[in-house]
Amino acid sequence: MDYSLVPARFSALPGWDDDDPTPLMAAMARCRDHIRNTKPYKTGSLGVTAGELLTLLDAAADEKPDGALAVRAFFERHCVPFLVEKADGSSGFVTAFYEPEVAVRAEPDADYRYPFYSRPDDLVDIDDNNRPAGFAPGFAFGQLKDGAIVEHPDRGSIERGYLAGRGLEIAYARSKVDVFFAHVQGAARLVYPDGSVKRITYVAKSGHPFSPIGKLLIDRGAIDAATVSMASIRDWLARHETEVDEVLWHNRSFIFFKEAAVSDDLLGPIAAAKVPLVAGRSLAVDRMIHTFGLPFFISSDSLTHMDEGKPFRRLMLALDTGTAIVGPARGDIFTGSGDAAGALAGHVRNAATFHILIPKAAAGRYLDAEG
Repeated sequence: MDYSLVPARFSALPGWDDDDPTPLMAAMARCRDHIRNTKPYKTGSLGVTAGELLTLLDAAADEKPDGALAVRAFFERHCVPFLVEKADGSSGFVTAFYEPEVAVRAEPDADYRYPFYSRPDDLVDIDDNNRPAGFAPGFAFGQLKDGAIVEHPDRGSIERGYLAGRGLEIAYARSKVDVFFAHVQGAARLVYPDGSVKRITYVAKSGHPFSPIGKLLIDRGAIDAATVSMASIRDWLARHETEVDEVLWHNRSFIFFKEAAVSDDLLGPIAAAKVPLVAGRSLAVDRMIHTFGLPFFISSDSLTHMDEGKPFRRLMLALDTGTAIVGPARGDIFTGSGDAAGALAGHVRNAATFHILIPKAAAGRYLDAEG
């Protein structure tokens, strides 16, 4: 492995005694319900199983700790913290994501003409059993055409009208940039003229690899790498309208959505762990390594704008994943829904320390390995 787990004490976690992880209790209960009643989470390469996680989730359901002190004490009784230490000595890294709110119309007009699409019926899932020769391993989707699986048309082709007229349009936005960033976030709340709100969440993609436009603009010298953020990218696009299509089409990946109700305004969309995200407490991780539902304590001295100037120190749950989230100490923090959440998310690119809290039912394996 290119990382190791180093046993730690809760007293060594910076800011542990000041954190209030109470919001995790309801999220853990939802994870428990999913594992018990729907499907266990896949075990990541780290090796913590859904069954071992259930020992923690069941204990939370039985004990029902309430209040910051009691909840911290619960984790201290039932988990062992481990520092995720990368072999090359580099620090962990966090970014952030959010659920945009986008004004839409159900039908297109002169202003609202950029659609969100549902999944085409000729889009097929690709795995090792049906992957065509020559398809890159990263392709998880393709198009079934004339009895064969081929590459699905990419972002540029779709935005030039490839899917028009097939009845796949969910709603229409005023800005193609708004649509693009909803694709990047993987979800959005759609706000209609009558004030009603619907949610769209990721269901599939064209299959092409994600290519960040921020890196493209950095490579071209258009944006300083030291200050790149979602806000600076949006600002550049707004000032270079004639170049928007060419820049957006650089990212050939295109996202398809499904509609979902907004049952609770305070909760985010249902993500990869099949439970709603909780603002400020949900973390996207590398699902090939980590098992969904595990707690992580994330600390970052340089990430200060999310907690009124104080360094970021929070216990979080691994509830999502993402194409760019690769590695044992790489995370994406969900900041919530709407413009304020977007303002928080857009400036997060920070070194961070990752401690994973492993349930005691599994922790012995890692303590023995360390010894």
